[in-house]
Amino acid sequence: MPRCRRGYIHVVNNDYTEWQMYAIGGSDHPTINSQGNRYVAPLDVNAKEVTKRVETDETEWQKWDWRTEGDMLVNGAFFVPSGDGLSNEYTKASSFDPHSVLFIGQLTGNAGVLPAPPTRTPLSFVSGTTIGGNSNGSGRTTTGANGNGYVRPTTNTDHPIGWFDYNGAPRVTSPPPIATTIFFFPLLLILYNL
Repeated sequence: MPRCRRGYIHVVNNDYTEWQMYAIGGSDHPTINSQGNRYVAPLDVNAKEVTKRVETDETEWQKWDWRTEGDMLVNGAFFVPSGDGLSNEYTKASSFDPHSVLFIGQLTGNAGVLPAPPTRTPLSFVSGTTIGGNSNGSGRTTTGANGNGYVRPTTNTDHPIGWFDYNGAPRVTSPPPIATTIFFFPLLLILYNL
């Protein structure tokens, strides 16, 4: 959750759900402009307040400019505004025009952690087996006195030497930019001289 210290913050079009201490915090006289956000309070009755002024007496934080405008407060959530409400202070704490809070589901629907890349499975030490190829040594094998090799494990085990194999389809990567430059630059020179 955002916490502002001595500055300006524009909290706009976010979906805050079930925070533990606060959804927006501040210290050292910040200006906070909250617009078009949805705040869904947790079940804990002691954690319903959206705002938290950190390490400051009430007589001091009442001077800070904090406002809520067009926010949706759900499940008992409440925002404690403060300050004089001077519009020039909030102009400094504005980055763009907020959308209606009714669009929060659409605006934040795909937000969150990005999907993980294909996983790598550690290869496990198993006696007398090869990876790929055939038993005459044309595949990737390790042979010792016992003719041991490495294969994909059936359970999560520690890998003995750090060999890895991709699960799923191989990745397709674009060529590096220098390869593209080396290919197209002579072509452009030829076309230019025509």
